[in-house]
Amino acid sequence: MLLGLFVWLGFGLWLGGLPGLSQDGRPKLCFGSHAPNLLAMLTPPLPTLLVIPTGVGCAVGGYAGDGLPAARLLAAASGCLVTHPNVLNGAALYWSDRRIHYVEGWALDRFACGELALAPVAGRRVGLLLDGGIEPELRARQLQAAEACRATLGLAIGPVLVTDVPLGVGLSLGPSGSSWGTLERPDVLLRAGEKLVAAGVTAIAVVARFPDDAGSDALAAYRHGAGVDALAGAEAVISHLLVQHLGIPCAHAPALAPLPFDPLLDPRAAAEELGHTFLPCVLVGLSRAPDLVDPQDRRAALGAEDLGAVVAPAGALGGEAVLASVERGVPLIAVSGNPCVLKVDGAALGLPVLPASTYGEAAGLVLALREGLDPGAIVRPLGMLGAESSGLPSPDPRK
Repeated sequence: MLLGLFVWLGFGLWLGGLPGLSQDGRPKLCFGSHAPNLLAMLTPPLPTLLVIPTGVGCAVGGYAGDGLPAARLLAAASGCLVTHPNVLNGAALYWSDRRIHYVEGWALDRFACGELALAPVAGRRVGLLLDGGIEPELRARQLQAAEACRATLGLAIGPVLVTDVPLGVGLSLGPSGSSWGTLERPDVLLRAGEKLVAAGVTAIAVVARFPDDAGSDALAAYRHGAGVDALAGAEAVISHLLVQHLGIPCAHAPALAPLPFDPLLDPRAAAEELGHTFLPCVLVGLSRAPDLVDPQDRRAALGAEDLGAVVAPAGALGGEAVLASVERGVPLIAVSGNPCVLKVDGAALGLPVLPASTYGEAAGLVLALREGLDPGAIVRPLGMLGAESSGLPSPDPRK
C-alpha cells in the first residue's frame, strides 16, 4: 500500500501536480504548478477568481501587467486561479503558469454566472487579426513580434488576416472617470474573425490601431502613475464582441506610435516602453487559454460551482462576475489596498466581505479557506459565541 502511495505521488510530480476530480468524477482543470511541493499535492486546490476591472484606474492591475505579482501569489495560495487578460498582460513581459487560467472578460462573467465552463487544452493555433488602419511599418512590427514568438517560444501562430478597411477605434471617458471606447466598424471585425475560425484557428489575437495622443494630460498622468488607462475600455469592447460572437478565446493588443522618452516614468507603466508592440503577452496568454464550453459538456473541467473564493478591489464590487459569485455563496475577499475611481463597496451593496488590506493578506485568506480554516479564527480580538433560544418550550422538570 505504501509503495502504491509513492507511485501515485511520483506520477503526480511528473504531471506537475495531482489531478483532482469533480463531484461527478470528471478531471479538474487545476493540475498544480510546474514546480509542485508535497503540501500543494496533498491539499486540494481552491479554485479562485481574481477580478481587477479594466479602465478604472486600479492602483494594482490598472497598468501594464502590474497585476501579475498578485496573480502569481494568489495562484500559489489557491492552486488554481481564473483571471482575465488585463491582469496578466505586460506587453513584452508575461509569466506562464499552469495554475493561472487566461479568460477574456465577457467569458469570465459568463463563467461566474454558470453559463460557461472551462476545459484544458495542451496548446492552440492563434490567428492574428490586424486592423487595416495600421501603417505598414507598424504592421511589420506586429508581424515581427509574432515571428519572434514562433521562433523562440514555439507557439502555433497564423494565419494572419488584415481587415479590408480600418476598424475605427474611438476613445472616451465615462462620468465616473473610467475609460470607454467605440468601434466604427464592428461588422468588419466580426467578419474577419469568422474567416480566421474558418481557416482553423482556435484563438484570435487582435491588434487595432488606436489614436495617438502623446501630448495629452491624461496620458502624462497615466505614465506618472496617477491616471486611468485610456485604452482599456475600447480594448474590452473589441475582445467582448469577438468572444461573444465566436465562442473562442480572444484578446487584444493596441497598435500605437512610440512615445517620447520620459525619465520620470512610473514603474507600473514601464512595460509599455520596452518595444514597438504589446502583442507577445497576448500570444502567450492565448496559447494555453482554456476552451469555453457548455457546463454540461463532458470536457468541462472547471465550473462556477467549483469556485471557492473571489478576490476583487474593495471599491469595485459591482461587476457581474463578483455579484454572481456572491449569490452562489462564494466568499468575497475585498482588497482595500487597491483603490480605483469607483466607490462601489460592500457596504453600498449590502454584501458580506472578508476584508484584506493587500493582496498578500488576500492570499493568506485564500490559503486559510483552502485549508478549511475559518478566517475569523485568525483575527483578534476573537468574539465569543452567543447562545440563542431555539424557541421551543422548556421541558417540565417535574416529569
